[in-house]
Amino acid sequence: MKTVACYSIKGGVGKIAYWSAHQGHRTLVDLDAQGASSFYFRERNSSKKNWGKRFFKTYEQLLNQVMQSDFNQLDILLAHHSFRHFDPCVLQHGGKTNRLRKVLNGLAVHYDVVILDCPPSISLLAENIFAAANLISVPMLPATLSQRTFTQLLDFLDHQWNTQDQVRPFFTLADGRKQLRRDTATKLRKAYPLFLNQAIPRSTYVEKVGAR
Repeated sequence: MKTVACYSIKGGVGKIAYWSAHQGHRTLVDLDAQGASSFYFRERNSSKKNWGKRFFKTYEQLLNQVMQSDFNQLDILLAHHSFRHFDPCVLQHGGKTNRLRKVLNGLAVHYDVVILDCPPSISLLAENIFAAANLISVPMLPATLSQRTFTQLLDFLDHQWNTQDQVRPFFTLADGRKQLRRDTATKLRKAYPLFLNQAIPRSTYVEKVGAR
């Protein structure tokens, strides 16, 4: 089983998950308190229980919250508002950065790929996600603030694990009509050779998905 962390400077989690399932991989997605991926895949967690506290105990707790999506091979770990308490939960388990990895190891029998939605912050949850991930996917805009956040991520990984090898950035909402964004994209690709060649273009069809 491979684990992909999507460090979401700007979206892309649902697209990566759908592509993975479309390629025939048994895929599990989501870990975000806001639940954008769950929303787009038309799944909602109505539970009022604070099950986030039990998240880091056993993988069976995760499987109890998994729902099938409308797409073959793609399951959703339903987002819940209690996920916002993940950092205190990690502290209760000793503040270790390998706790999530141990829990996810139990899912290898059920899934080929697990995609974790990681908000753009450096926290105990983020450290657990980075430690568990085989790959850190970074969808980003070709813009100054996205570049700054991306640089902070690389600096943290260098300081914490002395590596950036698992990071794969790519552009999303790409708009080739704007000179500044074209120049920024060219500069970033030159500075970071691991940038993926593929980019997700800005599309009105994609933007209408939420409304529909």
